[in-house]
Amino acid sequence: MGSVLEVNADDWEREVLRSDMLTVVDFWHNRCPWCIRFDPIINEVAEEYKDKIKFVKLNVLQNPSNREIAIRHGIMSTPTLLFFCKGRSVGQAVGFMPKEHLKKILDDMFERHTDCIKQSTELKT
Repeated sequence: MGSVLEVNADDWEREVLRSDMLTVVDFWHNRCPWCIRFDPIINEVAEEYKDKIKFVKLNVLQNPSNREIAIRHGIMSTPTLLFFCKGRSVGQAVGFMPKEHLKKILDDMFERHTDCIKQSTELKT
């Protein structure tokens, strides 16, 4: 996995909602062929962006609590990337995509994250 952290409902709040970095959550599951194909791309890009963006994966079929997180955030298909800034969702990307397309989205989200940090107040959970 390298630069991608596997999370679940137990550490969701700590690793995603309380993160001070732009955090990308990859909602996936191991029966999704597009998720399996997307995994090496995510891992490679996560390594390139490791000092700027935090990458985590949440297996939506691992347990009912993980499923509940996915439902709460409106995840309708996998793979879906959700971008969080200080506990708030700031964007989404759905489906498999080539590496260069993903990097373009990440650069755009990083710009939004910079603005979010400047304008954000702490999210109370």
